[in-house]
Amino acid sequence: MRVQSLTLAAASAALLAPTTSPATELAAARTEQAVRREGDVEAADLLARVRECAPVSRGHYRSDDGTAATIPVCGTRQAVFWKADMDIDCDGRPGSHCNRRTDPLFSDATAYQQSDGRYLSAETLPYIVVPAPSGIWDYREHGVRGGAVAAVVYGDRVQYAVVGDVGPDRIIGEASYATAKALGIRPDPRGGGAPSGVTYIVFKDVQVKPIEDHAAAVAAGERLARLFVGAK
Repeated sequence: MRVQSLTLAAASAALLAPTTSPATELAAARTEQAVRREGDVEAADLLARVRECAPVSRGHYRSDDGTAATIPVCGTRQAVFWKADMDIDCDGRPGSHCNRRTDPLFSDATAYQQSDGRYLSAETLPYIVVPAPSGIWDYREHGVRGGAVAAVVYGDRVQYAVVGDVGPDRIIGEASYATAKALGIRPDPRGGGAPSGVTYIVFKDVQVKPIEDHAAAVAAGERLARLFVGAK
């Protein structure tokens, strides 16, 4: 907890401190605008749209090794979705938060690559992980590819992302460090994530190119989300 107490000296220093510069204020305004942009479609509206499940998977997934297989992939004409936990994917290009030291399961590769041939950065790019094709479900049969646009919902937050990696064929519920951080979920690959309450909505037949263009994912996601919830 932050203790809000000031000594006289500290108070005097605060009075003499320079005010925020116009450049800093502009940067803050742009950041606030970007946050509002990703929240144009309310989480509650998206969750209401996926309240009912019409299964498209032939079976159910586990949230983790050793747990019961209880999670179906559901579908509508416009999207597929599932409700699960969130494990943290820290794979791809190493950085200060995602590397072999911070993540014992770290891999320096992702299933999909950027336009320059490099692997994705879990630290900076919001992406989700889909299960490898199996007898349970094959994402490729439902208009989903690398770069497909997804809306990830947690609590009252919506984060737009792309399909950026492929995981185990019996487990579902995983997203990049950047996705978790944006949703207010602890992004630590060792002990972070969310045990439940995450909804993943992947829109069919739409891909972001280049895959690393998050602004394009947000723009497409907002448009598709409005259509999905029936907004004007």
